[in-house]
Amino acid sequence: MSAESTPEPGIPESVVTGPRSTGRGGRRKARGRGRKVLRVTAWTAAGVVALGGIGAGYVYFKLNGNIRSVDIDQALGADRPGKAGNGSENILVLGSDTRSGGNRALGGGIDDGSARSDTAMIVHVHKGHRRASVVSVPRDTLIDRPACTDTKGGSHPAASGVMFNSAYSTGGAACAVKTVESLTGLRMDHYLEVDFAGFQRLIDDLGGVPVTTTRAIADPQSHLDLKAGTHTLDGRQALGLVRTRHGVGDGSDLGRIQLQQAFVKALLTQVREVGVLTSPKKLYDLADTATKTVTTDSELGSVNALVDFTDGLKGIRSSRMTMVTMPVRYDPADPNRVLMQKAKAQLVWDALKNDRRIPRAATQGTATGEAKNVVSP
Repeated sequence: MSAESTPEPGIPESVVTGPRSTGRGGRRKARGRGRKVLRVTAWTAAGVVALGGIGAGYVYFKLNGNIRSVDIDQALGADRPGKAGNGSENILVLGSDTRSGGNRALGGGIDDGSARSDTAMIVHVHKGHRRASVVSVPRDTLIDRPACTDTKGGSHPAASGVMFNSAYSTGGAACAVKTVESLTGLRMDHYLEVDFAGFQRLIDDLGGVPVTTTRAIADPQSHLDLKAGTHTLDGRQALGLVRTRHGVGDGSDLGRIQLQQAFVKALLTQVREVGVLTSPKKLYDLADTATKTVTTDSELGSVNALVDFTDGLKGIRSSRMTMVTMPVRYDPADPNRVLMQKAKAQLVWDALKNDRRIPRAATQGTATGEAKNVVSP
């Protein structure tokens, strides 16, 4: 089967931070229909103004204090790809599956003190910020991980034939960025991360997300049990959906990516319909949760920086969004692992480097999951 390059209405994120938007069959097209999930943080600024008076200053400093940031540039130094210089930007978005703290009950498994990148997406914002391309990187991809230094100064040796998500568990955000830059030859201009517990709270703050499933999905490992039909998923169910791999399809990480991309569409729809801009309290609750959830690079480590960044993305519409999975093939030695198809992947990286659309040929004939169209908004 072929993982074709197809238009999608939003940036995934599984895990992404707070913003989501788009609507079901409105009478007119909303200008922000394809705005990024990060847009909720931009709405934070409007919320601060709406709350007004002395309280606005308190709200601003509280939200600002919620945000965690890591100094990627200092950890990686100068030995990395140069900036594009053509007006485009690349953002690495990770969903962390740490089993510690509040995430333990949500993630399943044991609390071994480690964390992995459960979801990884390379978001390329094209020159002019009117189009975006998103490339999902399967966590089960076997790679050669480069030597890296974490944000605490610790050194980690290179390793061959290890899973992609081990980069994060080995050296955190900096090692994950270093690994992605090594794989792609592209500079990651920004970094955004969201964890399990925060993702669940965001969905609950939204009042749930409606989806329709074409078949039953049951996966005890991700705490998910849905019959075929229409559901309004609460935070725990939504988390189960974007994490499940055994409850539907072929049980692969590629199938899980298809479910994640479908959920993003539903999430974008719900954010626009919930009307957060008309309710300062709703806006504040979402902004408070979003800023507690997100970890950013140091350049985005403030409310003002996030607002400025996301405000520059408001021109991206759903028709100008493309989402693909990194071209891979199944590992003949282990069907539970995949290998990057280097020639086809290079077509993707070259397109992003030169700020062009990803060619359809890049994803034709590559491995894909069997969960496409199982979930829809």
